[in-house]
Amino acid sequence: MNFLGHVVRFIVSALVLMVVGFIVPQFSVGGFWSAFFLALVIAALGWIIEGIFGKRVSPFGRGIVGFLASAAVIWIAQFVVGGVTVTWLGAILAALVIGIIDLFIPVSTPYEAGRRNND
Repeated sequence: MNFLGHVVRFIVSALVLMVVGFIVPQFSVGGFWSAFFLALVIAALGWIIEGIFGKRVSPFGRGIVGFLASAAVIWIAQFVVGGVTVTWLGAILAALVIGIIDLFIPVSTPYEAGRRNND
């Protein structure tokens, strides 16, 4: 994926996070830039988790472990990005909504994209 593709991906992710902020109680994003940086932090944390533990434990993995890892990444990301407040329940509900949106707008994970380029 080229640079412009990554920028578009993070802009779409930021817009999704803003929509999730409107839908999910106990999950709020201050504005577009907070959502954009939140998308960057979530992608970075997800890439690190996936690199260390593998696909099944990553936030992008399927199943209950991936779902809980996604909720934990969202909850931890609030401490890195300003303007974002999330409770545990809000993180779980946000992970659920983001998972549902991902069913309709699938994207490859950063870790997979890096592995494909190296193969």
